[in-house]
Amino acid sequence: MDAQYISKTYDFDTNDLKLKGFKVYEIEPAVNPVPSYNRRDFYKICLVTGNSLIHYADKSVELKGAFLFFGNPHVPYSSELIDPEQHGFSCLFTEEFLKARDRTESILESPLFKIGCTPVFCLNQQQKEFITTLFQQMITEQDTDYIFKNDLIRNYINLIIHEALRMQPSENFIQHKNASSRITTLFLDLLERQFPIESAQRPLRLKTAQDFAANLSVHVNHLNRSVREITGKPTTAHIAERITSEAKALLQHTNWSIADIAYGLGFEYPTYFNNYFKRMTGTVPRALRA
Repeated sequence: MDAQYISKTYDFDTNDLKLKGFKVYEIEPAVNPVPSYNRRDFYKICLVTGNSLIHYADKSVELKGAFLFFGNPHVPYSSELIDPEQHGFSCLFTEEFLKARDRTESILESPLFKIGCTPVFCLNQQQKEFITTLFQQMITEQDTDYIFKNDLIRNYINLIIHEALRMQPSENFIQHKNASSRITTLFLDLLERQFPIESAQRPLRLKTAQDFAANLSVHVNHLNRSVREITGKPTTAHIAERITSEAKALLQHTNWSIADIAYGLGFEYPTYFNNYFKRMTGTVPRALRA
């Protein structure tokens, strides 16, 4: 969702989010760079009014008016603005923040966040007004010194979740034509979601076709056949091209050492990265810094 929206609070502090496990902000049409954060870390709830095309896993849906979206960091998602006049609210939170001392089942088992479920809900005016009030209360509360504010914010999130559970999810999804198209879309989305690399201390997690197949719960041969059928290129070629592209960007646009770039891209030793880069590009990494 954040590809198209920014916070009105421009001092969006991701370190604060990681420390507390929660952040809520108002969203509006993007006119500046979006706040940077790692989507793999956080669950997300958005209340948006406007016209958008939402892509979630292997499905897409066009939405007009007010809608509620539940983002799972384990499933690729993005949005496209059809109408630039968009507004609403968004909150990010970790599973640990929402559960806190509660020993209930994982949020992944929730009907709203469970992989394979539909995470989009169209709202009527009454529902929109009620959920808007909850977001506004969270925005106000997150900046107070109230000692139990985290508990209060968790209650607001749970109210939104329970309100959504009473609704029927949108069924206006566009399904992919066949299984190969579906699995290829999931693979390409997972591949792209790993970038850009933000820290050498958080290296590339999925680096091989086997890694992606395991993450998608399919056999690697099935993944390879599907990707080649739809794109005409093997899975390994897509992975190699994207890693090489990121390596060039890091070499040309950051002051990271070559060793840090190597580690960030998942290479155990810089020499492995040097050999890989030369094999892919015909030149050594240092040449891009001359």
